[in-house]
Amino acid sequence: MRVAAVPRAVRGCRDRLERSAGGLATDAALYGCSTLFAVGIGVVSALPPHRIWGLTAAPGYLIATVVVLAQLAARRRGRAPRLTGRPGRAGLTLFAVAATTGLPLLWQSSRRAAGLPGHAQEEVRVVEHAGQRLLETGTPYLSRAEIAALPVADQLSGYMPYQPGMALFGLPRALAGTAWWSDARVAFAVVTAVLLASAVLLLRRAGTPTGPLIRAVQAVAVLPAGALALATGGDDLPVVALCLLALALTAHRRHGAAGLAVGLAAALKLIAWPVVLVLAIHAATQGRRAMTRLAAGGLGLPIMVLLPAQFVDAAALAENVLRFPLGHGLVGSPAASPLPGHLIATYLPGGRIIGALLLLAAGAAIAGWLVRRPATDAARAALVCGYGLLAASLLMPATRFGYLLYPIAFLMWVPVLRRHRPAAAGVPQVVLVR
Repeated sequence: MRVAAVPRAVRGCRDRLERSAGGLATDAALYGCSTLFAVGIGVVSALPPHRIWGLTAAPGYLIATVVVLAQLAARRRGRAPRLTGRPGRAGLTLFAVAATTGLPLLWQSSRRAAGLPGHAQEEVRVVEHAGQRLLETGTPYLSRAEIAALPVADQLSGYMPYQPGMALFGLPRALAGTAWWSDARVAFAVVTAVLLASAVLLLRRAGTPTGPLIRAVQAVAVLPAGALALATGGDDLPVVALCLLALALTAHRRHGAAGLAVGLAAALKLIAWPVVLVLAIHAATQGRRAMTRLAAGGLGLPIMVLLPAQFVDAAALAENVLRFPLGHGLVGSPAASPLPGHLIATYLPGGRIIGALLLLAAGAAIAGWLVRRPATDAARAALVCGYGLLAASLLMPATRFGYLLYPIAFLMWVPVLRRHRPAAAGVPQVVLVR
């Protein structure tokens, strides 16, 4: 079989699964596997927030699984088309979001506000403390000397390894004090819901079928990769939602708005910068004007957000955003999931060098792919982002399973974006290398 035929074969298999029982068969598999995953996390996880999520989310997944099986049975008997068709699937998806993401989030944020420990991951406190510092000093970062002055047990939480924009999610608690609704995760969830709904409505109004949109929402807000992250930590979800909104806007050639969306994502986390690069290359295939509009927001916004922190304390900015993620902080990063990059760096002689070379090789392969086949539409841009971030997540020496949310979301949104390839009248298809 030719190599080029492999992706077509995978897409064909996926399309057959999606057509099976109108998507209900895949729904049953997803909800069933998610039930098992949640039960497993609730029983064996060493992290209290994860265990609590598993125990509170498992009943929701189980109910969704039972309902889907009932829908399948009704469909075979030719009954209740509204309940077994897309309206029924969409309603069940919304229930699953509420039961497996919303309920665990509200439970943990309320218990934490009541003073009970073990109901939030460390990044929640990090973001909230950053918001407090932003109000008091004008920068969300502590200097190396200030971190060294903290008790040893608190030095890790003294680092804020995100872009300055992330501190905005800590402002509710800094301004209003301790309450369930001032928890940074609530702000993450509200912003994510608004952005995700905006992307879905944008695509739906342009004629995207409901079925692929249901699957796209499940990828971000229902499957454990997103639901667990949002209920226990949540800082990755607004970044993912902003990137998906940028891709939806790109599908409709709204490059200026797409630049603002992806620029905001890059102002929150460095992991969004590769998405900025891919969308910039895509915009370049559409002409200079599109490139200029995309770059104004995609590059201008994160740079503008960095400037105040740079002026207040440039050394503190470098300590948190560069030195700590690269392993040169006062304490090591806790990101150490047993993915290939971490295993190579830990157990092989010269593992860090080998891992760096593999990461560079993966980056070069992605760059070569973009040169030979530029991302001339939003679906291809999402595909490149998905595979690129998958390679990075697997090969980075300091990594965690949560990073896999990014490639999962991008790759599962490709079928939705593929439905929208606006005719490029007067715009030639660009091939940089033949």
